[in-house]
Amino acid sequence: MAAPRTIRFTLNGAPVTAEVAPHHNLVELLQQFALTGARESCGQGLCGCCTVLVDDRAVSGCLYLAAFVDGAAVETIEHGATLDAVQAAFIEAGAFQCGFCTPGFVLMTRQLLDAHPNPSDDDIRHYLSGNLCRCAAYPEIIQAVKIAAQKRHGA
Repeated sequence: MAAPRTIRFTLNGAPVTAEVAPHHNLVELLQQFALTGARESCGQGLCGCCTVLVDDRAVSGCLYLAAFVDGAAVETIEHGATLDAVQAAFIEAGAFQCGFCTPGFVLMTRQLLDAHPNPSDDDIRHYLSGNLCRCAAYPEIIQAVKIAAQKRHGA
């Protein structure tokens, strides 16, 4: 078995160092830092529950090897001490039931609104199609994205 390697990266704005085995994925790495917002569910990159932003790009943490974040900037749902506009909009719209998928939806919504500040309903559905909500809170999620877009324009 290959030896662990030391990696250095920025995690939620802070520089960190970690030891990772070659086969560990990003979700496993984040658990070393007691960050549990990205959750492995399907293990195949199909559900979005493990979404993490790496250099401002959404990745499936269950498939993304931990060693690949060496030198990168990693952002999880735990980033920041206060709620951002997207998180506040999800609460306002009641865009969650069990909350298991919510971190992935929030991070994908941030990326969506960065790329498309005024998305249509079809844009939202298309962009978030890789995230699954087993509780079927989809109408509320679409509403939350619209509220978040409005909040960002007002900021």
